[in-house]
Amino acid sequence: VQLQASGGGLVQAGGSLRLSCAASGSTFSNYAMGWFRQAPGKEREFVAAISWSGGSTFYAASVKGRFTISRDNAKNTAYLQMNSLRPEDTAVYYCAAAALASKKGHEYDHWGQGTQVTVSS
Repeated sequence: VQLQASGGGLVQAGGSLRLSCAASGSTFSNYAMGWFRQAPGKEREFVAAISWSGGSTFYAASVKGRFTISRDNAKNTAYLQMNSLRPEDTAVYYCAAAALASKKGHEYDHWGQGTQVTVSS
């Protein structure tokens, strides 16, 4: 499966963005989806994941209550709604696909190219 992330940009603290991850080349509903992020000088970290059906979701403690992961299998797209953004959310955000939803990046086989999110204070 090929993944294309989009929707990043520059936003002020407290603002919102919605990231999209469009999938092609394989049956989207066969995959769990995850979002990860990497800030400059830092390691990649888990943000959120969703099961293939959308029935189960998982979040990093740092984003729980502010971010919402969802998917539309009819549109072959996963989303990350980000509210109450903080400067520390600034990073390149990547979507990824795996057989099962996981918080571990190495369990994802397919990765999108990343989209930059910058939150100004």
